[in-house]
Amino acid sequence: MSAQTASGPTEDQVEILEYNFNKVNKHPDPTTLCLIAAEAGLTEEETQKWFKQRLAQWRRSEGLPSECRSVTD
Repeated sequence: MSAQTASGPTEDQVEILEYNFNKVNKHPDPTTLCLIAAEAGLTEEETQKWFKQRLAQWRRSEGLPSECRSVTD
């Protein structure tokens, strides 16, 4: 269906991922993750990895620790 490359998701796939990250949920549950993966044409693992990296990037931009689990850490 789509030619996967080592460079990561295509622009169209990133658009879908970004939309879901910004408008839907920064922490998708397994069901939502599965739906996003299907919509983007990626595997759940690829989608989860993207969300994890994107969340770390977002946290840094907000001045938060990239791996912090709770507000009190």
